Amino acid sequence: MLTNSPRHQLRSAKLTGDESDLPFLRKLYASTRQEEVAQTDWQQHQIDAFLLQQFEAQHKFYLEQFTDATFDIILAEDRTPIGRLYLEERDDEFRIIDIALLPTHCGQGIGGNLVQYIIAKAAAAEKSVRIHVEHNNRAMRLYTRLGFLMVENQGVYHLMELPPSTTGK
Repeated sequence: MLTNSPRHQLRSAKLTGDESDLPFLRKLYASTRQEEVAQTDWQQHQIDAFLLQQFEAQHKFYLEQFTDATFDIILAEDRTPIGRLYLEERDDEFRIIDIALLPTHCGQGIGGNLVQYIIAKAAAAEKSVRIHVEHNNRAMRLYTRLGFLMVENQGVYHLMELPPSTTGK
């Protein structure tokens, strides 16, 4: 786990054993998909079932595929959970697997602060920072502003990278 960022604390998510963070993580995941499901004509029970199935599939995939990752909960100053940061430090990079905030905490600089903190950690280790970003994700502007470049178009995602030579800027 990264040590605490300057403005927001991170704590390891409880994903095995008591799994007490799963209800929050389900709620967070659902909040990130609201615009998408609002475009359907589904009833609420269908939306809820779809979002639960999608969360479970993503959660299982992340745990199986990123065994060396840290799965952290982003905490507000009052220690209430407001988001998640899944990060894997590899030999040559810091891979941001997922970063998400509750909608009420978006646009306040929290995500940018955390990404800049990761960039600083990567610079100290002389590593790049990479993240997959959906084409229509509003955070694309943040990554571009911070100097990330699209290195590969992977269908619905762009692989964005901040090379090691630029992480120290």
